[in-house]
Amino acid sequence: MIEAFLWALSMGLVGAIVFAAIGLVSGTDETAVVAPLTLLVVLLGVPPAGVFSFFLAAVVAKHITHAIPTTLLGIPGDTMTVPLLGDAQQLRELGVPHIALRKAISGGVIAAFIAVPMAVLFAWILSPIADEISDLAPWIFAGAAILIALTSKGRWAAVGALFPFVLLIVGINQFVTTQLGHSLSISFFLGIATGPLVADLFLALSPAGRKTLHRDGPTEFALAPDVRTWSGRMPNPLKVLDRKQTAYTSGAAVVSSATFVFSPVAMTVLMGEVVGARIKNGYHKLTSKMAVRNGTTESTYIAETMIPLIALGLPLSPMAAGPAAPLFNAPPVYTVDTATGQTHNLHNLLETWEFLVFGLLAVTIACLIAYPFAMTNAHRAASWVLKNVSHEAIIGAFAGLILVICLYEGGLLAVLVTLTVGLIGGLMNRMFGVHSGVQFMGYYAAVLTVPAIIALG
Repeated sequence: MIEAFLWALSMGLVGAIVFAAIGLVSGTDETAVVAPLTLLVVLLGVPPAGVFSFFLAAVVAKHITHAIPTTLLGIPGDTMTVPLLGDAQQLRELGVPHIALRKAISGGVIAAFIAVPMAVLFAWILSPIADEISDLAPWIFAGAAILIALTSKGRWAAVGALFPFVLLIVGINQFVTTQLGHSLSISFFLGIATGPLVADLFLALSPAGRKTLHRDGPTEFALAPDVRTWSGRMPNPLKVLDRKQTAYTSGAAVVSSATFVFSPVAMTVLMGEVVGARIKNGYHKLTSKMAVRNGTTESTYIAETMIPLIALGLPLSPMAAGPAAPLFNAPPVYTVDTATGQTHNLHNLLETWEFLVFGLLAVTIACLIAYPFAMTNAHRAASWVLKNVSHEAIIGAFAGLILVICLYEGGLLAVLVTLTVGLIGGLMNRMFGVHSGVQFMGYYAAVLTVPAIIALG
């Protein structure tokens, strides 16, 4: 137990520090950065407690610092901050971007501490019917894929695109199995995760596509100074939010934890609108929506990872099928048997109480590192990133990491699979709004549902 705790503590620190820094860089999509690094941690042989703590601390820390570019610069820190942009812009126009930031990240801290025990509770409620759910997994994946597609920006286009995408995965997987003698999974996963990046790289190579990426000049930003409005080293989120904002954020965290099968972005938008409709004062409405929406980014990511992981061991949520996928399926370390639905992953390797303890430990570490940093150094951090951090260098680093992992799994053929899936998936995302969560569910439908349908015949 002591060894597991030390692993959880040390890897939580690594995850929190690394992703608190990554969150400062705008446009760093969670799936494209959290998933590959989590996969690397798994493949390096880190024990289950360390893997879980690393992942949870990473997403919590990133969802604290991702509010810095969103609120101060008006550019999305990642996918989950897009619903915050409108309210953040209005607060910038009022001259209080620092208030928008503090409300957002304080809501995130409160929601994170609520989501962990709520996720364990809801998982405990589902556990008695876990076997029945596992037996129905092929059909649940198909239904979940359609449901998630309907809640995406693409809606019916995303539903229609699922069928050719599933057939593409089935065909490539069959070809790869014939050539290598075994199927691939990590390479498909990386292709989906990095799809928008791969699509943009190909667009940059095309004279016609390059025009869509052209910018007339550098963007100018005006940053508010860092202002300290509290005493002591650690700010208290319960004092940053008023009582009503704390209540709204807490309620949204509970509701969004229970509805773990829905899109995190959709829940973020919905919770903000529900709360906003109850408040008449314009300023209080905007600041409350910032707290609730950023809180929902934390609660959905935590609950949508922990509930399927504890109760089922199957990636039956947009999060579990996306950024958290390495916690479920990272051969040869963690596996999901597509024929039987049997699992060997964190579901089998950690007890329920360990998820609670290590989950709260990871959240605490992330908040202790990222929250005071964001509250006191947002201006300096955002300014430094804008002046010194090269997006090209970040892209190059992740491209190198992806290349190494693909070569490890299946050589050059695996690299080609990642490029193929990434290009097609990225274009589907860019042109039709078929985001990575839909595509991941399509992948699992290809490896689970299609064999089940064939077996019926």
